[in-house]
Parts: sequence; C-alpha cells; structure tokens
Amino acid sequence: MNKLIADLEGKLIVSCQAYPGEPMRCSETMAQMAEAAVEGGAAAIRCQGLRDIELIKKRVNVPVIGLWKAGHEDVYITPGVNHALKCIEAGSDIVAIDATLRPRPDGSTFSDTVKAIKGKTLIMADCSNIEDAKHAIDLGCDIVATTLAGNLPGDCPQSGPDLELIDEMNKISGDVPVFCEGRVHTPEDAKAAFEAGAFAVCVGTGITHPTSITRWFVNKIN
Repeated sequence: MNKLIADLEGKLIVSCQAYPGEPMRCSETMAQMAEAAVEGGAAAIRCQGLRDIELIKKRVNVPVIGLWKAGHEDVYITPGVNHALKCIEAGSDIVAIDATLRPRPDGSTFSDTVKAIKGKTLIMADCSNIEDAKHAIDLGCDIVATTLAGNLPGDCPQSGPDLELIDEMNKISGDVPVFCEGRVHTPEDAKAAFEAGAFAVCVGTGITHPTSITRWFVNKIN
C-alpha cells in the first residue's frame, strides 16, 4: 500500500466543498476551512474545483483528495479523463472519480479514466454499490469509498453511513482500503463506520456546511 494512504488508517478526512450560489462558494473560503479542519486534526482534505485544489494544496501540509464536479446530475464527479488530468495538474495527491458504470457526458467510461491516469496519481473510486467496488478493484484503483451509496436515482438512502456496504467491500477488497464517505453527520456516525471496518472516514456536511447544520438544529427545535 502507498505510504500516503497507509498513513490515513484510522484517521478523519474532512471534505471542504460548497455548492454554486451559496455564500461560502469561494476558493479562499474553502482554503480557510481546510486550514481550520487541519488545525482540528484532519489527516487529509477532500475538495473540488481546480482553484480550490491549488489554494488548499498550498495552505495545508496534509494530503489533498481532489475532484472536479462538472454539473450536479448523473456522472459529475471527475466525469472524464481531462477532468482527472487537470486535478492532477492542480496538485491533487489523490483524485476522486465517480466509479459507477453509468455513461459519462463525453461517452467515455470509468475504466477509460482510470487507465489514462493510473501511475500518474493515486485513485479514489467513489462507489455506489459492491459491483462498483469490484470493478474499481479489478482496474487497480488505490481506494474504494462508499461516497455514492444511496445517492443514485431511485435509491432510498439510510439516515447514516452505509455500514453494510463497508462490510461487503472489506470482504472483497484485499489490500485495497475501504473509505467511508456519505451521511457521516456526527462523531457517533464516524465511530460506527470505523467499527464496521472503515480504513478512514471522510466527513463533509457535518463539519463544513453550516447551512445544513443550522437547518438540522432548526428542524429539531421545531
């Protein structure tokens, strides 16, 4: 296993992202958020967009998992070879890619992207199910993650992380580490993910999206 990945075992990764049109959708703001997360103990930062990757890479001394969100529907997490190559150029230590078998906007496949960047960077496969994970492992991806579990059209997402999928992935992953990402909203969720066998846990909304966090409080009060 690559040392950079090995050093993330048992650690927390923080995703610093904001959506277009939101008050915090600013690369400088995301860089500051990343710095604050690292001060709090984050072992790596996940972020999206070339400018965000560039700034955050300069400001933190932990690995950066970069991706490029193109749109917000269908396959949009680093959907093509060019997107992945640009993430590498921007400074990503690891590139995250939608690992589903769905067609890409440019007609390429997940396999095409992996083959184009394998050896140039470490690859994190954002999976939706065990079939995605098996395919990613067969292609030689360095990490498989539960990022897209429950997020595809027609899915019925759980209220917390997909612990069952973590267990299923571990049974077939061999030496490939399984990262938990998605719906980890509390420290208890993160603990449960580690207990289920996650190699590392990535938290986004529960730490870095104040609009959602505020809404959770307001809804609970009401």
